[in-house]
Amino acid sequence: QLQLVESGGGLVQSGGSLRLSCLASGEIYNSYAVSWYRQAPGKERELVAHISSFDDSTNYVDSVKDRFTISKDRARRTVYLDMNNLKPEDTGKYYCSIAGVWGQGTQVTVSS
Repeated sequence: QLQLVESGGGLVQSGGSLRLSCLASGEIYNSYAVSWYRQAPGKERELVAHISSFDDSTNYVDSVKDRFTISKDRARRTVYLDMNNLKPEDTGKYYCSIAGVWGQGTQVTVSS
């Protein structure tokens, strides 16, 4: 059974950086698509970044393009979300998802 655990969130000042990690345990195939979502208080969960299963092509929501990077480390069964030049509007709980399975999320708070 696939399980996902996110980590790396925290409190950071505007303009700072964080690296989020999503560790997959249990049954997982070598090729898998992964998405990072975030949910701010009072708002719906939104897709932030996606990496495909076959060629590792990536897609981002416009608001994070050129600031966030999603990547996979298959050997470590980990997917990363590198976040640079963080803004207060990036605040929220970040979740990773693989094949409909979700982690518990990690909180990111960006102060102005």
